[in-house]
Amino acid sequence: MDAASAFLDRLRRNRANGSAGITSVCSAHPMVLRIAMARAAQRQELLLIEATCNQVNQDGGYTGMTPAMFRDRQYALADAAGLPRSMLLLGGDHLGPNPWRALPAAEAMAKATVLTAAFAAAGYRKLHLDASMACADDPEPLPAEIIAARAAALCAAAEAAASAAGLPPPLYVIGTEVPTPGGARESMDHLAVTPPDEVEHTLVLHRDAFRVAGQTAAFDRAVAVVVQPGVEFGQDSVHGFVPAKAAKLTAALNRLDNVVFEAHSTDYQSAEALRALVAGHFAILKVGPEVTFALREALFGLDAIADELNPARGMGVRPVLERVMQDRPLWWRGYFAPDDRAGRLFSLSDRVRYYWPEPEIDAAVQKLLSGLTAIPPTLVSQYLPAQYAAWRAGEIALTPAALIGHRVEQVLARYATACG
Repeated sequence: MDAASAFLDRLRRNRANGSAGITSVCSAHPMVLRIAMARAAQRQELLLIEATCNQVNQDGGYTGMTPAMFRDRQYALADAAGLPRSMLLLGGDHLGPNPWRALPAAEAMAKATVLTAAFAAAGYRKLHLDASMACADDPEPLPAEIIAARAAALCAAAEAAASAAGLPPPLYVIGTEVPTPGGARESMDHLAVTPPDEVEHTLVLHRDAFRVAGQTAAFDRAVAVVVQPGVEFGQDSVHGFVPAKAAKLTAALNRLDNVVFEAHSTDYQSAEALRALVAGHFAILKVGPEVTFALREALFGLDAIADELNPARGMGVRPVLERVMQDRPLWWRGYFAPDDRAGRLFSLSDRVRYYWPEPEIDAAVQKLLSGLTAIPPTLVSQYLPAQYAAWRAGEIALTPAALIGHRVEQVLARYATACG
């Protein structure tokens, strides 16, 4: 069974009885991805990795990678981890004009068409088509009919690109009822679950738009619709899932043909909440900032340990990171005041994740990891207590890779358990 077939099997089982789900790891950080690959290889299980239009696009995104480059990087990591490529499913998230929404709609959609085609031609099998954002000359809010028509145009580009490359046709996710990317900026007091009639309306509009665009067969491969189940996280708080509030949405699935729900921003939900989401037919659980938040915690802990061992060692990871973030505020200035140091570094939205690829920061991380050759257990107890407990239990070694891996695995394991 290849990755796409295994993915579809999980969705079918979820639709039948809520017994299975799948975690979508939405991260471009090589350490996180290496850990996820190793975990999947050890268990010989399907791994879904997705890249967003901001992370990866034809212009390089904030990672500097095109879809083909990101694909090759994942294949290399999978090969190194011993994970068969047949068990790795790649997806593109929020494929649409979002990176270029400051342009007029015609220009932004032209770029979005190139983007979507590039993902399809590179062999990404799961494509989330998202044309919900208003461009420079669009009305706001953007009418649902226009959103659907633009998604259908993106679908046509993907179909043509996959066919030209001799690849199987993609599977599609539609819908745009998602929390704010990267976490909410304002109060979550009025967070509302998607009404069932809105989901039905979204599907009808997309079905009709796909038909008009000559993509009826492609719409039959729309496997999920994005909805808001009532989950979100802000800078320092989490809106937990309440199954009773989503009961009507869960019940409505029986009226929808051949789809399940995809839930975004499920980061930081409890194990119980994640299990309840899967049982409620939110079969695809997206996680992104939480995995790099966990990575940052582990790296900061190791950085503090290195300072204790050698107080005169010079600039560590954290000081370099802080300096670069101050010099290049693009990824946090819309979220925090200039003097909000705690927000920049420690928020649940994890603005730090955008900065790890910076050469100065990457060099500081590599220096830290190579320099920690002997780590005293008592310092691990002080700065990474959960990992100290795992070491005491004989589960991990006291090495940087093992300590980081265990912290990120704590997140991935919670999702894996919920998804069965």
